[in-house]
Amino acid sequence: MPSSRFVDQLNGQIGNEFAAHQQYVSIAIYFDALTMPQTAAFFYRQALEERDHAMMMAQYLIDSDAEVEIPAVGAPISKFGSLVAPLELALSQERRVTEQISGLMSIARAEQDFASEQFIQWFIKEQVEETATMSDLLAVVRRAPENIEAIEDYVLREQGSEGADPMAPRVAGA
Repeated sequence: MPSSRFVDQLNGQIGNEFAAHQQYVSIAIYFDALTMPQTAAFFYRQALEERDHAMMMAQYLIDSDAEVEIPAVGAPISKFGSLVAPLELALSQERRVTEQISGLMSIARAEQDFASEQFIQWFIKEQVEETATMSDLLAVVRRAPENIEAIEDYVLREQGSEGADPMAPRVAGA
């Protein structure tokens, strides 16, 4: 069974992942309303990915005979002043999640909770990819904030749906 300290933090992280899900849904709706279907679809996929991360964490706790506690989450930001603003928020969110995941790794190591350390390693790799993706997308939008067609072309070309990662932890309910 994972250490109680790790379980407490992972339960908190489940809430963080659900909050990220809600934020990405809000961003997707913003782009959908601007008739940017590629960018909207990208953020809808990101939202589902964040939800799956929460469910992977829940499944790990279930498999480890630890209690799952789903914390409440606050309302997402839904008003944005420019095309750049939601992308800055997304990058900031990914950087924050990276710090949170690193904190989970630190707890697992400090507690010599080797199973939890192994579990969280996948999320470390995932956060490197997520942060790079948001950073790249933000750079493109900052270069051409008025050129919606160029942004949509970039998203279609570079951020299309990827196949499932065979090394990903199991998603609860899947």
